[in-house]
Amino acid sequence: MGSLQADVLVVGAGPAGSTLALNLAPSHEVLLVDIDATPPWRVGENLPAAARRLLADMGLWQAFEAQGHLPCPVSHSTWGSAQPQVQDALRNLDGPGWHLNRPQFDAWLRDVACQRGAALLTGVQRVRLSAGQAGIAGIAGQSSGWLVQVERPGSTLRIQARYVVDATGRPSSMARQLGAQRHTLDKLVCGWVLGKADASQVVQTAPTELHTEPDGWWYSAALPAGQRLLAFYTDADLPAARHAHTPTALLARAARTAALQPVLQTSQFEPADPSGFCAAHSAVLTPFTGPDWLAVGDAALSFDPLSSQGLFNALYTGLAGAEALHQLLGSPDADAPLAGYAGELARIQANYLQHLQAWYGDERRWETEPFWRRRQGGV
Repeated sequence: MGSLQADVLVVGAGPAGSTLALNLAPSHEVLLVDIDATPPWRVGENLPAAARRLLADMGLWQAFEAQGHLPCPVSHSTWGSAQPQVQDALRNLDGPGWHLNRPQFDAWLRDVACQRGAALLTGVQRVRLSAGQAGIAGIAGQSSGWLVQVERPGSTLRIQARYVVDATGRPSSMARQLGAQRHTLDKLVCGWVLGKADASQVVQTAPTELHTEPDGWWYSAALPAGQRLLAFYTDADLPAARHAHTPTALLARAARTAALQPVLQTSQFEPADPSGFCAAHSAVLTPFTGPDWLAVGDAALSFDPLSSQGLFNALYTGLAGAEALHQLLGSPDADAPLAGYAGELARIQANYLQHLQAWYGDERRWETEPFWRRRQGGV
């Protein structure tokens, strides 16, 4: 059994974990671990314009700008009305947001973390916090670091780390080992299919498409390299969720949605791999931190994709978490950095819930249907 030491062990090398690592690695020993050697394709390719400020603060803006992600200056929707509405980014001081090549973006953040000094260990199948120095009493009592067992095919590593970061996404697997609880606030799921589009129509099809129906809502967007994403959001316990499980059923339902027909026809949409079905609910971790650990990204707060805040939250909490850990590593006896970080996440959660209720409240055409009634004060 081999052994390693690190100031900070980050479990999960997605955008949140990589962002924390790339900000912390220049000053401290950081080890990133993940199951995937190459980032997989994931739904969640929309990056809001405000992320430009974060990227600039982290010294990443020019490299990001050179990657050729697709700006999204316009959105089309029939949210709240059958009459199509158009919104553009002209009034946004930050300019337009972007539709990303998501695997490229995730791999880039990993690479930057490694370039700045973080070590990356992939192929990790299981991570277990031992009952050593810190123990499983991490939330309730004081601790002095972690003994972590990392299992890979054919080998096991023992890692001594001063702090552990849960960046495992929606499973929150590390925090839950420590007794933290993940509270899901709804039953939203997503069925999606990635397709090919006519490359000559990329400019024409660049607007984000957002359209409602009685059982949920649709999202479609042009992506780099002549691709288009089509996604349907509904609740897991509704009959409509069956249509979200397979591309064939999803496309058949989309063909019955009048607002989507011209989009798919104009772009010459052809379904291709990959496709998928995933959780998309809002959720919150309680607590966000404990002695010698914290959670970032979806592991701490999971947002409804309607908010387009998932990737922004990954970058923001990765940066904020790195700042808190940097302070702690300089003064380990102080608890203010973790308390400040947790307080900031609580503020974000409160604002998010307020805005989410207002967004769903704008659509009143289907208020008697279960999906919409649940989000508008009903049962």
